[in-house]
Parts: sequence; structure tokens; C-alpha cells
Amino acid sequence: MTSTGIPLDAACLLAVALEGIVYGFSVLLFVGTIWSLTYKQRMQDINRPIAVVAILLLILSTAHMVALIIRVEDGLVKYRGTYPGGPVAFFADPSQPTLSILHALYVLQTLLGDGVVIYRCHVVWQSVLVIILPSILWCSVAVTGSGVIYSYSQVTNSSGDFFANVLGQPTQWVTAFFASTMATNLLSSGLLAYRIWTIERNVSTLRTAKGTMIPIVRMLVDAAVLYTVVLFIALICFVSSNNGEEPAVDMVTPIISIAFYMVLIRIAINRQNLNHPSIIGTTIGTEQGHLQQYHMQPVQVHVSQFTRSDGTSTYGIGNEDQPSTFKAGSGKGSLQS
Repeated sequence: MTSTGIPLDAACLLAVALEGIVYGFSVLLFVGTIWSLTYKQRMQDINRPIAVVAILLLILSTAHMVALIIRVEDGLVKYRGTYPGGPVAFFADPSQPTLSILHALYVLQTLLGDGVVIYRCHVVWQSVLVIILPSILWCSVAVTGSGVIYSYSQVTNSSGDFFANVLGQPTQWVTAFFASTMATNLLSSGLLAYRIWTIERNVSTLRTAKGTMIPIVRMLVDAAVLYTVVLFIALICFVSSNNGEEPAVDMVTPIISIAFYMVLIRIAINRQNLNHPSIIGTTIGTEQGHLQQYHMQPVQVHVSQFTRSDGTSTYGIGNEDQPSTFKAGSGKGSLQS
């Protein structure tokens, strides 16, 4: 298996540049996320678990960026004249400690991002059965990610071709890891978007005030597509032994953060665009925990039974013709993730 594409040392240098750009965007979105969580909120109303997740994602992205810079500096400067084979051989060595650290940070970032999406599914669906398969896939991400790190550290080949060095078991672990994380993200995001869409469809005919959760569904889909496309590009580069896999993989870590942040910011924007409260609806503040409320007028309705309780809010519609007793008011509830 012979590597193709740009030289490996150039690929690593390109990885630093591209990840630096994407990391900059993730930091900007992190600031927007913290603002969306705290703007006009009392301290006790701030969703601390989501704030903690946002901060952890930033910390992992920052650590990954720093580790990548150190790895490139080691290969191009520190060991340039002393490592057998030069910078290309250094970067082609899968057992390098800096590469193991990068992979460990990437796996942790992936597990955290996928875990949040699975938790969202559980909160929105209120069913453990729905998240059984995503949870199994999440566990497979953890296992295959650990397998990648361990198998890379055991490589003893010293050729200047990275893909020749990882031929065999390491390649199988990497392929399984990419497949697992793509399946986990697509399935969890799809279940989450579908559930929000069905709830929106159920309450849309009873809404008199302006407001919709469709932008949230679109953003969830956009975030999942962005993440999956980059993973797919990295997988294609890896199986085709293209050195472009290096920058593609390194960009995934900040992109996971971006996908998380952009959903939160979209929710905040959607919340601020609402001018009227209501007492029928589900929360679009999945992370903030704010219940959207829509003004309802007395009206005769006939719809099938739809009742849900998430521990902090309950909403339902009767299965018979009856006068509505809904009145404009305020309340709180959440489908927090």
C-alpha cells in the first residue's frame, strides 16, 4: 500500500493551517453559545450541564490544536536532522507519542459529541428503547477508538510510508471507527430531528402565535451533514492511501464543537424571534430549557390523544370534541439535552 497525494510533511503542515482556521470559527461560536446560555438569564436558570459540555468541547479542541502544533514542530524542527529518514519518516511513524495523544483527544471529543446527541434523543423521545441502538454504536465508537490508539502504538514498521506502516489490524480498526461514528451520528441526529418535526406537526394546527421549530430541525440536519461529510472525506482518503487524510482527520475535532455550538445558537435565535407565549408546544430550548408558549383562543378541537411528560412539563390533547380552556399565560418546561 503506497501513499498518494501531497507529501506527508506538507500534509501535516496543511493540517495545522486548516485546523487553525476551523478552530478559530469554533472559538467564535463558543462565545456565541455562552452568550445564548447566559443572555438575560438568572444564574440559577442557566443550564449548567450544557455549559459544562460546551466548555469541555472547547478544552478538547484547544488541547488537540496544541498537540498538533507540537507534533509538527517536533517533525519539522526538533527532530528534523536527527530522526532517521527525516520529517517524512517521523510523521509516518504511527507509534509517535504525539500522534497517540492526538488520537486520544479526537476519540474523547467524538464520544462527548455523540453522547450529547444520544442524550437529546432520550430526553425528546422519553424512551430508553429508542436509544438502545445508538448507545450500542456509541460503545462501538469507544471500543474501536481505543483499538486504533493501541494498535498504532504497537506498530514497529519504520518505512517512510504511513499507510504501509499501518497495513493490517490498525487499518481495520480505523475503518471500523469511522463507520461506527458516522452511523452513531446519523442515526441519533435523524431520530432527534424526526421527533422534533413530528411534535411540531402535531401542534402547528393549534397554534395562533408565530413560532416554529422547523429551523431547529434544519440546523440539526445541517450539523449532522457537516460532520458526516468531513468524516466521509477522511475515510475515503484513508482507504485510498491518500495523505489528505491527515488534514481531514485533524479538522474533525473542531468541527464536532462547531456542530454542537451552531444548534445552540440557532435555538437562541429562534427563541428571540418569538413575540408571544403559549401553553401548548414543546421546548425548542433543548439546551436552554425554555418552554415555547403559543397564545391559544377558545376553540373546538378533535384530535387523537397525544400526551407526554418529561418530568418538568406535560402537554396533551384530548381525544374528543371539547371546548379549549387554554388561555394566554406563562409556564416553564424543558426537553433539555
